[in-house]
Amino acid sequence: LPAGLSQWFPALEVLDVSGTGLTEMGTELLSLPCLHTLLAKNNRLGGPGSLPKGLEQAPLARSLRVLNLSGNRFSEVPPALLQLRGLRSLSLGGNRLHGIPPDIQELHSLEFLYLGGNFITSIPPELAKLPSLRYLVLCDNKIQSIPPQLAQLHSLRSLSLHNNLLTYLPREILNLVHLDELSLRGNPLVVRFVRDLTYNPPSLQELAGRTIKTRNVPYAPSDLPESLVRYLSLASNCPNPKCGGVYFDSCVRQIKFVDFCGKYRLPLMHYLCSPECSSPYSSASQSSTSQSESDSEDEASVAAHRMQKVLLG
Repeated sequence: LPAGLSQWFPALEVLDVSGTGLTEMGTELLSLPCLHTLLAKNNRLGGPGSLPKGLEQAPLARSLRVLNLSGNRFSEVPPALLQLRGLRSLSLGGNRLHGIPPDIQELHSLEFLYLGGNFITSIPPELAKLPSLRYLVLCDNKIQSIPPQLAQLHSLRSLSLHNNLLTYLPREILNLVHLDELSLRGNPLVVRFVRDLTYNPPSLQELAGRTIKTRNVPYAPSDLPESLVRYLSLASNCPNPKCGGVYFDSCVRQIKFVDFCGKYRLPLMHYLCSPECSSPYSSASQSSTSQSESDSEDEASVAAHRMQKVLLG
């Protein structure tokens, strides 16, 4: 950046240095107290010293609202960016990122996050701790699964996941009540549906805990060690309405097809207490009259109005 920038333009609010071949941004940037938008797309930033030292302590850390560093060479999200607490829009698409740091949760004001076109393989659960996030773009990466915690993004309106390696979605995604755009094209869950059934036999502790819960055996905290009382409080109900059982650590991890908008059938992850409970939910059946599909129809009546626009093709 040119020397004396802050002297020439002390009230500068928007700075666009995109496509200028920049390899680093100098300390002059730190002396722009009014700057709220910085666009530095399609440069060669990403090496050591690309960002000025002391960025997190500068006035810029409080004033900056929009930062676009897409089309550069960053292999990780610079830690200094995670200190820009007033940031509302962050774009790092088309870089060389292999992951998302858990400290992304520090950007509490973030509303728009663009990380498409990288090499990201997983999403940290901490991403769900962004209360203001409305637009999340993770397309064109190598993501294989979505953490169920993402359902905590109650402000989310648009979620772009196309061109990844997803084979299912967590059923918790139905809790994104304000989501009106979900992009999933180019994932295995769209081009070929899969069935996944895994099960680990329950331990003796789990069998005892299941018996206590299903038979409503009375107990008081004074009767058991604190660890067992806490364990019993973690029981999850089996979603099979014909079962009524519970599980703790051992469960069947399976895909269930859910119909969205009356047109698209998406595989969502759900958990059952035993392999016997999987038969009414079998996703392997191709019959149009299977119980799995009829269950999906019921669930769709609740979920269809939540997904106004599902982009699969």
